[in-house]
Amino acid sequence: MIVVTGGTGLVGGNLLWHLLQNNDRIIAIKRLKSNLEPLRVIFSFYTDDPDAFLSRIEWKVADVLDANSLLDVFRNGKTVYHCAAVVSLGSGTDALLDTNIVGTKNVVDAAIKSRVEKLCFVSSIAACGKAAHGEMIDEESCWVDAAHRSPYSLSKYLSEQEVWKGMARGLNAVIVNPGVILGVSGTGTGSSQLFSQVRKGLMFYTNGGSGYVDVQDVVKAMMQLTNSLISAQRFVLVAENCSNRDVLSWMAVGFGKRRPFIGIGKNLLMFIGVISEMLGELLRFKPLIDRGMARTATNREYYSSRKIQEAIGFQFTRIEKSISEICEFQTKISIGTVTK
Repeated sequence: MIVVTGGTGLVGGNLLWHLLQNNDRIIAIKRLKSNLEPLRVIFSFYTDDPDAFLSRIEWKVADVLDANSLLDVFRNGKTVYHCAAVVSLGSGTDALLDTNIVGTKNVVDAAIKSRVEKLCFVSSIAACGKAAHGEMIDEESCWVDAAHRSPYSLSKYLSEQEVWKGMARGLNAVIVNPGVILGVSGTGTGSSQLFSQVRKGLMFYTNGGSGYVDVQDVVKAMMQLTNSLISAQRFVLVAENCSNRDVLSWMAVGFGKRRPFIGIGKNLLMFIGVISEMLGELLRFKPLIDRGMARTATNREYYSSRKIQEAIGFQFTRIEKSISEICEFQTKISIGTVTK
C-alpha cells in the first residue's frame, strides 16, 4: 500500500491524483481539522468527476509531529511519499522548523521501524548548495550556511540530513529538489498567490529569477524514481531557469492582463521589507513583505536538471505552457464552468 503525507497540499494533492491512475486505493494522512476542499479543486483540474476519485483515498488522522500516529499508519504501507512541509519565503516560524525538520525525522524513524520498502522525500532547490564561478547549481554543489540563507532554506537542508541519516541506517530512499513549483493547489498560498496577484493586475516585477517546474513533472519524476532501483540519491527538478519578469508576463498573458512593466531592484525592496517589519512589530501583524522575502525575490540563480534527464530520460514541460494551462483552469473556475 502507498502512503502519502501532505496529501492536501500542492505536491501531495497532485501526487494523489496521479497515483490513483494506477492504484485502486491510496492511504493519505491528514490532521483532524484538515480542509479537504483544496484537493477537490486539484482533482477538478484533471476530471469533471473529482468525487469518484476522492472516494478512493483512505484518510488516516495523523500528524508528522506525532511519531506514534505515523507508526500506526506506516505499518500498512510499503511505499511512503513524504510531501508534508511548511513553505515560507519570509521569516521563519516555530511551525516551519518543527514540521520540516522534526516532522521529517519522525517520518524517517517511523519508516524504518515499519520496514517501509521505499521513501521518497520532497525537498527543495532551497536546500541545494551554491555554485562557484557562475556555474549552474546541481546536486553536487556545496552547501554554505551563509547569513542570506532563509529559515525555510535551512529547514529543508536540515530535513534532508534526517533522510540521509535514515539511509545510513538502511532506509531505501530518494530525494527530489524541485524548483519553484507551478500548479493548481486550491489555496491562495505558494505559487497560487502569484497567479492571484497577476490576475488582479500587477504593474511591478522584481529583478530576480529562479528555477521553475510544473507540479505534474514533480510528481511524475517522484513516481518514476520511487518505482526504480535508484536509491540514496537526490535529484534537482527544474524545467527552466526563468526571470521573474518572464514568469509574471506569461501569467498576465494567460489572464488577458497587461504585463508587469515596472522593475523593482533589491535595495528598494529591502527598504520596503524593513519598513514593513517595523510596522508589523508596532501594529502586531505579519507583513506581506519582509527582508527575507525581499532577498529571495531579487536573487537570481541557475539550476541544472541534467542528472535526472540522464538517469531516467526525464523530459520537462515548458514553463510557458504550464502557466497557460493553469491560467485557463483558474479562468474557468471563476466563471463557473468547472465542477466544484
